[in-house]
Amino acid sequence: MMSNKGPSVNSFPGKTNIRYIMLGMLFIVTAVNYIDRSALGVAAPVMKEDLYLDAVKLGLAFSAFNWAYTMFNIPGGWLLDRFGARKVYGTALLLWSTFTLFQGFISTLLALFILRFLVGIMEAPSFPGNSRLTTMWFPQHERGRAVSIYNSAQYFGLALFTPVMAWILQTFGWNHVFIVAGSAGIFMAILWFIVVREPSNHPRVNQAELDYINSGGGLANIETHKTKVKWSHVRLLLTNRQMIGIYIGQYALNTIVWFFLTWFPSYLVDEKGLTLMETGFAASIPYIGAFFGCILGGFLSDTLLKRGKSLAVARKTPIIAGFLLSSTIVLANYTQSTFAIILIMSIAFFAKGMAGLTWTLVGDMAPKELVGLSAGIFNTIGNTAGIVTPLVIGFILNKTNSFSGALVFVASILFIGALSYIFIVNKPQRIEIPTDNTPHRKAV
Repeated sequence: MMSNKGPSVNSFPGKTNIRYIMLGMLFIVTAVNYIDRSALGVAAPVMKEDLYLDAVKLGLAFSAFNWAYTMFNIPGGWLLDRFGARKVYGTALLLWSTFTLFQGFISTLLALFILRFLVGIMEAPSFPGNSRLTTMWFPQHERGRAVSIYNSAQYFGLALFTPVMAWILQTFGWNHVFIVAGSAGIFMAILWFIVVREPSNHPRVNQAELDYINSGGGLANIETHKTKVKWSHVRLLLTNRQMIGIYIGQYALNTIVWFFLTWFPSYLVDEKGLTLMETGFAASIPYIGAFFGCILGGFLSDTLLKRGKSLAVARKTPIIAGFLLSSTIVLANYTQSTFAIILIMSIAFFAKGMAGLTWTLVGDMAPKELVGLSAGIFNTIGNTAGIVTPLVIGFILNKTNSFSGALVFVASILFIGALSYIFIVNKPQRIEIPTDNTPHRKAV
């Protein structure tokens, strides 16, 4: 059995390091991804006045993305397994960026809903694609750091560009927020097709690096082995106890994500009285916290692996700690200090960043033939929170005219996520697809 410490770098002299270039591309594209997702949240305080959107209608507009994103994650994962990450992910990036740009020219709620829905469809392969590419390019003992780096990109992008988008909003109007965000994505799509390849057909990777990846539990050659997806495979992924546990956890984790991506700017403007520019800078601070939380979680996990800890301990420790600390977001209900509120939100989102290590378990546990599909199911179930959270908070606001109940709701779901990793996720290990001659492993 392979040691958790992974192969020695010195055992592969002269190996290339093309995997780091791929990781750099995933970092940049993931940052663009979240800038496009958050553009509506940034524009909403002004946009809702022009389009006459009350809290319920705005909640509906916020949720449109995730209706599509959730429904198309499984098809997106299947497409990744069938046609490869480079083609599917790159095409999706080009199209979602184009639909984001078009949002700068709408004038009705229906048009906004349709375009957000289309962006959701096109972004569906993104995180399953990230998971597939890191599983292909990185050995297991480097994968925690790789996942934490591309995961941190979403917060890096939001921290850096939320103030920029707020400035664009105040200076040029809400239309230009979408035009600038979409244009950046179109540029990155062109760069994607120039740079990104799978390991097995990258012209600059050498055999030593491929051997290093494969010997450490990476799946550098899975593009050469296509597996026909069967309903029995889907059933296996939906009934395996470990997978059920991480599905619940991902739903919980995405609850706080979608509070920040949708209602947080409105919370600061409407409930705390901040100006648009103040909101832009204040909203960026929790994202900085999440960025460092992501990095810490990944490095902590890989360090525990190198010190001989089990995969369960190495992965679950930062995840459970992150869930529990994130639930302290509810403390913002007990202070009126803007400084204290931003500090609480930053600590909660820092902890969310640590817990974002959940994506490593998809690469660690998924059947090697079905990494894309496994990630698609994981992300589908997790992102139903993106549908529920904006709508629930919208209804809470409509009934109470206060965000207090919303923060209680978010904190409660996060606590459930911690319980899932404590009591349901047991010992993460790679699932094997039963063959015709292999007895079916008990799912739960």
